[in-house]
Amino acid sequence: MALSPIEINPEMLNKLMKKVGVSLSFKFVDVLGFEQDYLKSFSHEACAVLLLFPLTPQHAEFRKKQDDEQKDKDPDAKVYFMKQTLENSCGIVGLIHAAASNKDKLSFDADSALKDFLDKSAAASPEDRAKLLEGNEVLRSAHNSIAAEGHCRPNEDGVHFHFIVFTVVNGHLYELDGLTAKPIDHGATSEGALLEDAGKICKQFTERGQGDVRFSSVALVKAA
Repeated sequence: MALSPIEINPEMLNKLMKKVGVSLSFKFVDVLGFEQDYLKSFSHEACAVLLLFPLTPQHAEFRKKQDDEQKDKDPDAKVYFMKQTLENSCGIVGLIHAAASNKDKLSFDADSALKDFLDKSAAASPEDRAKLLEGNEVLRSAHNSIAAEGHCRPNEDGVHFHFIVFTVVNGHLYELDGLTAKPIDHGATSEGALLEDAGKICKQFTERGQGDVRFSSVALVKAA
């Protein structure tokens, strides 16, 4: 089963967030680079940072090594994490990860499909959360309807793109990627330092890209 490819930018993500019943008291905005001087001058405090990047052989090799290093590490039980099993679903999975990690900050509509999903999946395993998304027609339809408004097209070189989330849980920076075995703990941080600390990890992604410029990032911030 596959979802429609969706453009990963603030406009599409904000539309998707509204479609699944999240009040726009928070919104997605562009992060235009990962240099520390720029991140320090960023005018918003982020509660989640999302990175879009190409799935290259270099990345696959890095992830294999990282998975081996992480296999004996147990993430904080409060981290909400789900596996990604639907093709092209990294947009909705990323939104779920960002919202679940900041549920106490966000406001939801009374009939919010996302809030309903989070409540029903709260005690489920990462694998069962993926199954719940597979069977959730409302969220899948919301994703596809917003995707249809964009202009996402397959790349001629066949490279696929992926979308991951960085957020703070109990004072630690976590990387949430539904294609990895578990959440990745990048060490101590704070909500005020999230953007700068996540930016350091994002910059490592770009450096592994060996000159590839097809990276972009957005942050979830409180609306003005």
